[in-house]
Amino acid sequence: MEAVDRVQSAISLVEEARGVPLSASCVVHRGELLELLDGARNAFPHDFALAQQIIETREQILEEARISADSLIAHGREEVARMVEQTEIVSAAHAEAKRILTAVEEDARVEREEIEAYIDSRLATLEVILNKTLDVVHRGREKLQGFEEKHILSELSE
Repeated sequence: MEAVDRVQSAISLVEEARGVPLSASCVVHRGELLELLDGARNAFPHDFALAQQIIETREQILEEARISADSLIAHGREEVARMVEQTEIVSAAHAEAKRILTAVEEDARVEREEIEAYIDSRLATLEVILNKTLDVVHRGREKLQGFEEKHILSELSE
């Protein structure tokens, strides 16, 4: 900012100038002051253009920052929505898994009871068969014992 520096130098020149007694006036070197002011006037268009460029650049940077911030906010919202959805999906999956596990446990209990009832009925049938077989064995032995006694008696009687 060359123009600002030259104006500041002109102000310093006036402030440091020798004052005129009994007045607010001062004595300054006209050539020096005019040179500073002329340099400031010539520097103003360049400094003004530079300032405008800085302002435009600042506006562009601010606009890019707004766009980036909006993009980040939108992305953050999408991520939060996805995470919430995943949480809901996970909760639903846990609930479904619990429901399935309960159903499977109930099915297993019913099947176990059916299997135990089937085994019990088969064992009961086997018990009946074995009891009948045992009765046949007892009767057969009794007949054999009775046959031997008859055989012994018949030998004795001879």
